[in-house]
Amino acid sequence: MGAIQRGAYTFEIEYSVSHQNGAVHVYEGGTFKQELPFDFTGDKPNEDEIEKMIDQYYDNLT
Repeated sequence: MGAIQRGAYTFEIEYSVSHQNGAVHVYEGGTFKQELPFDFTGDKPNEDEIEKMIDQYYDNLT
C-alpha cells in the first residue's frame, strides 16, 4: 500500500500488524497536516476502507 495523492494532498499509510492499528498521515504540499488513526484485524488493513476514509477527509476539505 503506497501513498495516495488527491490534489495537493498526499496520504501515507502506516500500520502495525502486531498492534492491529495504523494511521494515515496527511500532507499538503509536503507539509504534515494531520494523522488519521485506524484499527484493523487480520494481516493488513482493508484498502477499500482506507480509501473511503481518505475520500471522506478530502471531500470535507472542498
